[in-house]
Amino acid sequence: MAARAIWSGVIKISEIVCPVKMYAAATTSERISLNLVNRQTGHRLRRVYVDEKTDKPVESEDQVKGYETSGGKYVVLEPEEIKAAVPNSDKVLNVDNFVACGRIDPTYFDKPYYLLPATDATEDSFVLIREALRQKKAAAIAHTVLFRRLRPVLIRAHRKGLIATTLNFDYEVRSSREAFDDIAQRKIDPEMLELAQHILKTKAGEFQPETFDDRYEEALAELVKAKIEGRKIIPLRQPEPTQPNDLLEALRLSAAGKEQPPKKPTAKKTSAAKKDDQAPAKRRKAS
Repeated sequence: MAARAIWSGVIKISEIVCPVKMYAAATTSERISLNLVNRQTGHRLRRVYVDEKTDKPVESEDQVKGYETSGGKYVVLEPEEIKAAVPNSDKVLNVDNFVACGRIDPTYFDKPYYLLPATDATEDSFVLIREALRQKKAAAIAHTVLFRRLRPVLIRAHRKGLIATTLNFDYEVRSSREAFDDIAQRKIDPEMLELAQHILKTKAGEFQPETFDDRYEEALAELVKAKIEGRKIIPLRQPEPTQPNDLLEALRLSAAGKEQPPKKPTAKKTSAAKKDDQAPAKRRKAS
């Protein structure tokens, strides 16, 4: 693999020890990078930490982490104290147990990483673990120190290798029961439900991430290009929410593969507003 390994160690299942290397499965390196600049001069800004009481800049050697106790008072934690408190990494993914893939709550998923055999000599044990997980449709729950923290990790078979996904701790995940508590119970018209199911069936497809369109990055690239060329960007018109009394008609049109006719603009709408409704030119990446 061309990328650089971010971690190397072993997977340990009882007495089976398999050396592996870990690689980042996702990257943001291709995203457009923006910097803070001075609007007046166009010069790039640099961050300066200032004492909130004295308003004086603080040099990097005097910047330490602290925990607020009460009334704006802090317990200062020196770098060596934090380092001593962090668990020592033994570079071992210790497998605690196995769970069925279908019983894993994706809410706990954090970041994915690829696991590959560390050397050609260790491929036998690696393939053994991979195929055992694949055939049982199971995932291994392991733990290890990653990035200075003891982290739970989910290991699954993926193509010719393994995927290790760091997991959120239980205290980090908000309760879905509380999050959805304010959604009222409603009865759905049988015809509406039948039409919705028909739409789902006609639009059934495969998971194809290569077709995903990063609209934000495209819009940002077009904005940068337009600013360079001195052009004006016309904002996209946001679709209006379907009103309850229009829902059945919208479903019928969707099921028939038709679009709802646009509503006529009111007399109060200005000519400037009409211009804003026009679709923007096709977006191109900034050169």
